[in-house]
Amino acid sequence: MTQSASVRLEGIVKRHGTFTALHGIDLDIRPGEFFALLGPSGSGKTTTLRILAGLESVDAGRVLIDGTDVTATEPGSRDVAMVFQSYALYPHMNVGQNIGFPLKMIGTAPAQIEKAVQDAAAKVAISHLLDRKPGQLSGGQQQRCALARAIVRQPRLFLLDEPLSNLDAKLRLETRAELRKLQRSLGVTAVYVTHDQEEAMTIADRMAVFMEGRIVQVGTPHEIFRKPATATVAAFIGTPPMNLLPAVLADGHVRIGDELLPPPPGAGGGGGMEHREVILGVRPGDLRLGTTGIPARVEFVEDFGDSSIVNLEAAGQRVKLRAGELPAVREGEAVRLSFDPAATHLFDRATGNRI
Repeated sequence: MTQSASVRLEGIVKRHGTFTALHGIDLDIRPGEFFALLGPSGSGKTTTLRILAGLESVDAGRVLIDGTDVTATEPGSRDVAMVFQSYALYPHMNVGQNIGFPLKMIGTAPAQIEKAVQDAAAKVAISHLLDRKPGQLSGGQQQRCALARAIVRQPRLFLLDEPLSNLDAKLRLETRAELRKLQRSLGVTAVYVTHDQEEAMTIADRMAVFMEGRIVQVGTPHEIFRKPATATVAAFIGTPPMNLLPAVLADGHVRIGDELLPPPPGAGGGGGMEHREVILGVRPGDLRLGTTGIPARVEFVEDFGDSSIVNLEAAGQRVKLRAGELPAVREGEAVRLSFDPAATHLFDRATGNRI
């Protein structure tokens, strides 16, 4: 069984000239955890992964693996393996040689390399491809080859940078499940970078949500989905993501346009006179079509067979409602939207933070 590592980042700052890519990142990853770094493009997640691998230096802060400060340690001495988005396979070597290359570099005996290559190839089901060149492989097979090369050294830390982004949708779903199973069987700590929130939600034990070089929330997928810390996180998580409507919290009510609605439990229900500009968040699956509630107009309906998404305009915003079956509405029809106050979320409009 591979030993798994704990990871700790303390106050990591990274600058590129005058641009600050990371503003003081703090993060704890537990041994054996499948941990996702999730965020939009340019949010700092890949930079964080490269710092963990030792491929980039830091301007401030420390990187600790199993409690040892490795901030200034060379990549080869960190006992980590990285799988890149591009797979980075050597085209002139066959699959077996690609997989065994890390062991060859550290002077492992040929007989040991051969056994380790066979074991790693078997784990990702490519034993029958060892004599082929990367150019003869499909995208999915190349990806498995890159994974086998990463696990052949039995590292304690497995770093994956958007490893599924070059695969088609069906293969991505299959490989996602296999990757999770592989990580469990190896018992290795995995840090996984993705901009695909659905991927992070389904694969990770816990995740950190990155926005503009900062971590804005850390938690299990369930925690982050149920209780997003900011409106930005709410708008990023979920398929489709949460609807966000401008509202006012006053006199124990939430007002959207001319409609007065009860607030979520515990949010300003005391009847006070405080006037606060807020954002009301409600998930597409929690919206209902009815005869009361917020006025809306149907724009178009997406039919997925077993479910549908109704796209509407309400309170000057594009709103999405998820329904189990195709609702009897027509494009351009005026409708009303209602929801259970307990299913809503409130955020401060100025800061974006959860109330």
